[in-house]
Amino acid sequence: MRAIVARSGLPCSDPAALEEVELPLPDLRPHDLLVRVEAVALNPVDTKVRAGLTSGGEARVLGWDLAGVVEAVGPAVTRFQPGDRVMAAGDISRPGANAQWLAVDERISGRMPQGCPFAEAAALPLTGLTAWEALFERLGLDPEGGDAGRSLLILGGAGGVGSMAIQLARRAGLVVIATASRPESQAWVRELGAHHVLDHQQPLPPQLAALGMAQVDAIANVSDTDAYWPVMAELIAPQGSIVAIVGNREPLDLNLLKSKSVRFCWEFMFTRPLYGTADMGQQGAILDRLAALVETGELRSTATAVWTPISAESLRRAHAQLESGHTIGKLVLSGWD
Repeated sequence: MRAIVARSGLPCSDPAALEEVELPLPDLRPHDLLVRVEAVALNPVDTKVRAGLTSGGEARVLGWDLAGVVEAVGPAVTRFQPGDRVMAAGDISRPGANAQWLAVDERISGRMPQGCPFAEAAALPLTGLTAWEALFERLGLDPEGGDAGRSLLILGGAGGVGSMAIQLARRAGLVVIATASRPESQAWVRELGAHHVLDHQQPLPPQLAALGMAQVDAIANVSDTDAYWPVMAELIAPQGSIVAIVGNREPLDLNLLKSKSVRFCWEFMFTRPLYGTADMGQQGAILDRLAALVETGELRSTATAVWTPISAESLRRAHAQLESGHTIGKLVLSGWD
């Protein structure tokens, strides 16, 4: 099969950074689906893993967001059969989706929304799972409105995870405050349902105070944990909760949260497949739930750009776009030439 591999932490402009090769079809584990990949979406994890590869090390197939068609199933599979259209984010410890076929565990896979194009479906899994787990499992908010009226600050609202979190939080009845700086990114987060938008290039406390809020009940930091640590400690309400998805570069002073008895937690979407947790199938259930919300119009794909075909050249361009830091929503590659 055709696959695109990353060989080292070379700049994405270097043709050797991402190269097309021929690889054998993947072997299936008992719970695996063999999926014919029709579309892949890009995420910061792709560029971070590529940058972390060592020179002369083993090449890796990247890409952890896909939509495609099931072509074969392992002996323990019960939820899907050949011909089914599925979407998944996959497992970071296994080869990714930048290949014509992918072996992925059915327990972390979900059905595609009916009537949804492959490219739009491919933009849903990783960011949808991350946003859902962050808001409703880590922060403990109620997805069905039990916490309606509580305030949520989303730091990094215009990116892939932020774009999904805004929609899910708005549906849950929360007061959604999102950060974005450029006019086009501010317009995007408002379109998705943010009640208020703060400019993250300006001090946040006075902007929040201008809205009549001294503090917020919860914070979802999907941008930069280090940069926002002091201001998060300032803006979070007593007994509030903070979740972050980006690892810290320097030590974090947890004492800043102590007097308020603030809960801080991490969200890492790959935890369940990486450790084979007993509740790994919860990710498949969340993906099916997201598909149903798309079908009812309560959630929309955040694919904002679709490039064709899936190729080494397209991936190099896509990695460069992600590294620019100016991507709104999700960038998707669709179809093989």
